Amino acid sequence: MDIKQIYQNVVDGDAEAVSSGVKAALQAGVAPEEILNKSLIAAMDEVGRLFEEGELFVPEMLIAARAMQGGLNLLKPHLAQADVKSAGKVAIGTVKGDLHDIGKNLVAMMLEGAGFEVKDLGVDVTPEAFVKAAQDGVQVIGMSALLTTTMSNMETTVQSLKAAGLRDQVKVMIGGAPVTQDYATKIGADGFAADASSATRLARQLVG
Repeated sequence: MDIKQIYQNVVDGDAEAVSSGVKAALQAGVAPEEILNKSLIAAMDEVGRLFEEGELFVPEMLIAARAMQGGLNLLKPHLAQADVKSAGKVAIGTVKGDLHDIGKNLVAMMLEGAGFEVKDLGVDVTPEAFVKAAQDGVQVIGMSALLTTTMSNMETTVQSLKAAGLRDQVKVMIGGAPVTQDYATKIGADGFAADASSATRLARQLVG
């Protein structure tokens, strides 16, 4: 079973071929960790690179991420049995008052594709829900906002983490159309990512 083909099918966004390739590789006795690292994670890294170079756009990235996720869902039970180490735990959500989720969903899929355990808190997420995720042991909190009117809830969440005595235990990264590095610095976040590809890179740096 050639797992290079799974890699290519992820890059091409061929979900059906990815799923059947993963099943065939598992049946052929290929280690789940090898399929994860050499086909799914490697392919999403390549998708991220192509996106940053302007060769792929958000729709293609989304299609590739969905194809990867189909393969990952088949792998998960085997990865759990094999006790494969995750890249880290991330909780992600769109902040209170904001219901936009396409960017957040793409970041969540890219992070999963990079080997992170992702807890997707959804949209309209309260500061208390982010605090609860930090209490539950996530290493990184990712917040998204698409509206300038909801951005202030990112700062409120950072303050809530401080008030709960958890700020030192968790890294905070933020993103979304109106969000900037200056804003991240101003509110005391650990980093800003302009897109899903850089969010994945940033998460890796933060758990370093």
